[in-house]
Amino acid sequence: MEFKDYYKILGVDRTADQKTVSQAFRKLARKYHPDVNPGNAEAEQRFKEINEAHQALNDPERRAKYDQLLDLRQRGGGWEDLLRQGAGRSGDGSFTIYGTPEDLGQFSEFFQQMFGGLGGDILGETMTGRRTRRGRRGGIDIEELLRRGAAGQPAEQAPAQDIEGTVEISLEGAYTGTTRKVTIPAGGGKPAHTIDVTIPRGVRSGQRIRAAGQGQGGDLYLTVQIRPHPIFTREEDNLTTEVDVPVWVAALGGEIEVPTLQGSATMKIPPETQGGRTFRLRGQGMPHVRGGGAGDELVRVRLTLPQPLTPRDRQLLEEMRKHHGGEGSVQPNS
Repeated sequence: MEFKDYYKILGVDRTADQKTVSQAFRKLARKYHPDVNPGNAEAEQRFKEINEAHQALNDPERRAKYDQLLDLRQRGGGWEDLLRQGAGRSGDGSFTIYGTPEDLGQFSEFFQQMFGGLGGDILGETMTGRRTRRGRRGGIDIEELLRRGAAGQPAEQAPAQDIEGTVEISLEGAYTGTTRKVTIPAGGGKPAHTIDVTIPRGVRSGQRIRAAGQGQGGDLYLTVQIRPHPIFTREEDNLTTEVDVPVWVAALGGEIEVPTLQGSATMKIPPETQGGRTFRLRGQGMPHVRGGGAGDELVRVRLTLPQPLTPRDRQLLEEMRKHHGGEGSVQPNS
């Protein structure tokens, strides 16, 4: 199994804070996103690696587990055996559902064994682990395994009625609504059973979904987590994105294509638009969970120059600079 250096993939130091990690992810995701590189298999694979690294490092609990394994590897420890012994099991028996089988296929074997997914923990396979009233993210508990001498023996099971877990979905899945198939192991006087859990349109990260009577003698609670999106940032039910606008369109006005979660939309740019100006596309944000309607999409303008600048481009820009009194003139090197 190949070890994944997630810090190297994102190009950040191990000491990088969460903001730096997110910024690095967004910068790389914009460059390698499949929508920007249609038909480019190499870019698509790079985007998968970037997304996986961000999934591992952006979450504090996952990052802490990964750092422990990274320390063990750097000391020459048997990280691979340790990883396989703990695959698909959390120290408290909770679990994580990363998405559809297609979503799971986006993650490497290393990621799945590190954070859950092999050995039948998710996506319709029988889940291992004990019942719990307080859930955490799924995956291995490295500290527990180290304490047990990497024996990988499960902790003593304690009775409880409810089961908690985390379901991780994409922003698109939150926009349209989706379902997840969850199989609950036998316990609490109930046989093993599989249910389809409906994730409603407009759901937000941190919201819990309750399936009454579907736990081990109690209820099933799923906390929804929405993966960061390479293009959109969500604030309540509004979405924010940036679009590139050529300087001549910003100066003279025109129309541009803007991405939305429904596809692309045409937006008018009025003359003399400055960089950083934000426009509002009403109703193009996330659906409201209650009451109908949707939030808005906020589109921030990012001015761009033609690449590369031709001699004629430079001539026109020089004429503009002279016409406006030489503002912003550059002094030649002495």
